[in-house]
Amino acid sequence: MTFRNGLDSLLRPEDSVLVLIDHQPYQLTNVNSHDPHMAVNNATGLAKAAKAFDVPTVLTSVLADRGGLIFPQITNVFPGQEVIDRTWVNTWEDEKVVDAVKATGRKQLIIAGLFTEICVAMPAIQAAGEGWDVTVITDACGGVSLEAHQVAIQRMIAAGCNMMTWFALVAEWQRDYRRTKTAPALVELLKDHLAGSGIAYLWEQQLLNTPVPTSNAVGH
Repeated sequence: MTFRNGLDSLLRPEDSVLVLIDHQPYQLTNVNSHDPHMAVNNATGLAKAAKAFDVPTVLTSVLADRGGLIFPQITNVFPGQEVIDRTWVNTWEDEKVVDAVKATGRKQLIIAGLFTEICVAMPAIQAAGEGWDVTVITDACGGVSLEAHQVAIQRMIAAGCNMMTWFALVAEWQRDYRRTKTAPALVELLKDHLAGSGIAYLWEQQLLNTPVPTSNAVGH
């Protein structure tokens, strides 16, 4: 098993490539490990983060004519980009997807999709066995049950895959607040997809921009 420790094990945007798998209506109807609203929110936040950090992103669906198109919240982030539609359940057996990932020249492979136990676990386990540094973004995935999701995570960890949540990934990509190029995007992600922190940030800005009443105005 590969042990992930040390600075080099942390994810870097310049070395990352993201594959979003089967975020489609058919799958979403039977996601029971997560609130469906959160599954869409987190996958969208992940997609926007990849765009902000210039991380190449491969979009793929399975039998889209029957299972539905990828959520527009995701495809709107990458207007005009091809969605690779597959017949393979295991994405990593589709040469078109693998070739698109290899063409980026990056080795930190980040995966999220529906369902965790099938369409995420299969490619993650295969890619890890082929030497890729695989990270699965668990809260941008979803399984048919909490048990299915959790067992899939255990199985992928046993195969050497790394597990993260979407905003932890964003923080790891940002790493230093002096990286001002991406800091504004980080704030927008907070506001749009991390409700508690986002609302707190807006409140903070409200307080900072509210004039303090003068002493003469007190009591009048």
